[in-house]
Amino acid sequence: MNQDLFLRRRSKVHVPMGTGGATRAQVASAVREVAAFRCVLSEPLIEQIGMLSATELKHWLREIVEVLRRQTGAHVHHKPFYPDFPEQVLTASEAELYLNAVIHYLTLWRLPPSEHSRPAMLEGNFISRVIEPGSVAEFESLLEPLVSSRTSLSEEDATDVAWFIRTYKNDVFRLLPEAIPFREIRAQVGGALILQVAGDARVDAFLEKNVETATDVLRLAVALSGGDVSLATASTRFTAMKRSIRRLLLRLLDQIPNAVEDVMRHAERWKRLAEVLHPGDYADKHPRALAAITAARRNEAPASFGSRVETLFALRHISTLTPLLQSRPGEFARRLDATLRRATDPESVLDAFESVATQVSSPVLLQLLAQVRAPRPLPLRAFTPKGAFAKVYGIKDRREPLAPDVLARAARICEDALVTRFASLPPLGRCFIDPALREYRVPLAQRASSKALRTLVRGSRLPMPDTRFIRLFLWWKNGRGRTDIDLSAAFFDANFVFKETVAYYNLKGFGGYHSGDIVDAPEGASEFIDLDLDVLVEKGIRYVVTSINSYTEQPYCDLPECFAGWMARADTASGEVFEPRSVFDRIDIASDTAICLPFVMDLQERRMIWADLGLTSSARWNNVENNLSGVSLMLRALVHTPRPDLETLFDLHVRARGERVASPQQAQAVFAPDQGITPFDTDLIRSQFL
Repeated sequence: MNQDLFLRRRSKVHVPMGTGGATRAQVASAVREVAAFRCVLSEPLIEQIGMLSATELKHWLREIVEVLRRQTGAHVHHKPFYPDFPEQVLTASEAELYLNAVIHYLTLWRLPPSEHSRPAMLEGNFISRVIEPGSVAEFESLLEPLVSSRTSLSEEDATDVAWFIRTYKNDVFRLLPEAIPFREIRAQVGGALILQVAGDARVDAFLEKNVETATDVLRLAVALSGGDVSLATASTRFTAMKRSIRRLLLRLLDQIPNAVEDVMRHAERWKRLAEVLHPGDYADKHPRALAAITAARRNEAPASFGSRVETLFALRHISTLTPLLQSRPGEFARRLDATLRRATDPESVLDAFESVATQVSSPVLLQLLAQVRAPRPLPLRAFTPKGAFAKVYGIKDRREPLAPDVLARAARICEDALVTRFASLPPLGRCFIDPALREYRVPLAQRASSKALRTLVRGSRLPMPDTRFIRLFLWWKNGRGRTDIDLSAAFFDANFVFKETVAYYNLKGFGGYHSGDIVDAPEGASEFIDLDLDVLVEKGIRYVVTSINSYTEQPYCDLPECFAGWMARADTASGEVFEPRSVFDRIDIASDTAICLPFVMDLQERRMIWADLGLTSSARWNNVENNLSGVSLMLRALVHTPRPDLETLFDLHVRARGERVASPQQAQAVFAPDQGITPFDTDLIRSQFL
């Protein structure tokens, strides 16, 4: 049983059969320990732990507390430069702050720990997380929705899938669904099965069913070498493979008809893979596999679908292009906007698309629906490239406008296709959909998502607690050498105009206070920023962008550990500098970049916008002040980029197979931020509603 996985995904824990004997005082003590992490145990869970012996309860509680400590960031010791933060920063003069910083930079000296104790934390009226009991069967049911996702998995999701396969081995087949719809996940599961369940005939059966194209074979090889199965990042360094695995991959490729065109889409990767596959050794058994790889080596590319499409686009031969796109409905949907703009008769293009729209995947239809519903022209056209590293590019929207009736019909086509598809699913009955779900984004591509306390989707806007103070926090530990990570907060007004930064070079300003710069962390180090929201609003600040900068330019993926988050505090002077019970979000910083923007606060609407984005650093300087164009760009992209929201998705399902009611009490199924199916149930949404 993996309590961390169970607690993180379902807010449930397993309690083993006990021998009894724990006293009420011991149970109450366990409840209090868990409460230190803003968690409460449900009554059924309290009943179950009451049936344990004192020793059993002690061991169970130790495991759960350790999980909660890691999830909130309390598993490390937080020591800011100013131990009595924020008082020492508030009372120190600019000269004192400057002198202390210079001495630290020259000698690595840090202020000694405070001699007086801090007052107990002033509690805020913040909602607690409820932990429920869960059975082994409920725990094992976590795997199916993960691998049944119709969109990519995050690194954390993929790690959870690999844990199940590594732990259950041959027994994992009873937990796997009959079909795995998403090709990247097929490769991840297939690779794990080959490595962990070698020799089982069911592995071959799984691969025969789930490997359909040459690119599927390539993804499988990438998965076996620990690479990026999205094939979006740089070529994988393929590791030496056993003869049995080489034969397996070549046999799978040999069975694919007309594989040459598909191989040529990734010709350079196939050349590198051929260096470890040695297809010539198996020319007699797998001649078609050898022929496809040889074509890649010789760059013998046949005329591809993509080249034909681009040629017709350039010539504006839309009447010839449309039937070609109909043969690949997903590509038609992705190119519909561009095709409509080039067409002299947009209605004929829409007629053609309508005839194949039901064959387009739900994620693509939802993205298209969000785009055609968005107001035109867009304030900013933003692009987030596919891959394991989250980044964004933006340009002004200079496209010729499409007529409103064309956009309206395109939206109806998408909606009708989705409703038709969802109507074939089991009925939902009476459903309540909380309108607040329009602030939460549909979990589509999750491959670049970071590991976090709460599973969130980039661009989602979460309500902030009713508090005056927010404390940002950062913790890191040195990598192979001295590592200096900086926590900064950049302030923007409602027009995205930069106003001020609180950072290592400016510890006070606009209602923000920095705990002091630390430039070396052999045993770990923390930085904090306190934000007085009332003061910031008075000064005209709307957006606060949190930035994590690697000043010494080590990418975060090279560090033993680095994480950041935010706390809601009723008071900044009471309690320890780091209090687990006040932590609302914690995110691991592990991307292959030097700057990360984890979240943004919208003070006008009192919303936390989940960003989880990377920013490429400048060549010489690496602080938020020197990257304001990039920070401002990403801020605009987060606010203005149209993305499908959960209210729209669930409403389409209810239109197809349910009845919408006005209150949760009337409903058989509830969709809301805090009950029923929530935005944090990303694995269920991806497997059952996409």
